[in-house]
Amino acid sequence: MLLEARNLTKTYTVDHQRIAVLNDVSLTVAAGEFVVITGSSGSGKTTLLTLLSGLDHPTTGQVWIDGREISAASEDALAPLRNRTIGFVFQSFHLVPAMTALENIMFPAELTKDREAEPRARALLETVGLGARADNLPTQLSGGEKQRVALCRAMINRPKLLFADEPTGNLDSRNGQLVLDQLLSLQKTHSVTLILVTHNPEIAAAADRVIRLCDGRLDHQEHGESP
Repeated sequence: MLLEARNLTKTYTVDHQRIAVLNDVSLTVAAGEFVVITGSSGSGKTTLLTLLSGLDHPTTGQVWIDGREISAASEDALAPLRNRTIGFVFQSFHLVPAMTALENIMFPAELTKDREAEPRARALLETVGLGARADNLPTQLSGGEKQRVALCRAMINRPKLLFADEPTGNLDSRNGQLVLDQLLSLQKTHSVTLILVTHNPEIAAAADRVIRLCDGRLDHQEHGESP
């Protein structure tokens, strides 16, 4: 398995009371799978994603990515894993305002001193239909274009595992569908494992498997219908 989580629990203390946001969740994800995490608002979807990706640590429980236990790893230890093995796409685009579209995409690859950063970034831009926008700043791009740039940036280091948190949440239906189609196309073309948080049933229907959370607990899992 590319990813495994065992008995994940995340609690916070508010006004001297312990509140469990996630409670004893276990799951596995195979290489190449497209898994959707869904559930009502406040069910723990985003919390689970941050724990699976190493952006946060569980209160108890363990996470393994590619055979490596990451639950208690330091930020210094996690940084290379995040940059080389994991890609992230968020609801907010998180592009660097002073960088062009091309520069935003290249940035993670430049951190690894990858000499192929620019040609690969340009190829990704062409793939998502933005080849002519390479030199545009984020302020010169629409919301859908910004998210496509963010998607290319997530793919630049050829990650094994891609995490997406409501990637179409800030987009209208047309742009949302465009971004989703290109995300799934890149996922299949590059054989990337995709774990995506959404409340959109149409996106969930495209997944290989749907994990539903309810009040911080694993409600049930079901197989989706791949397009």
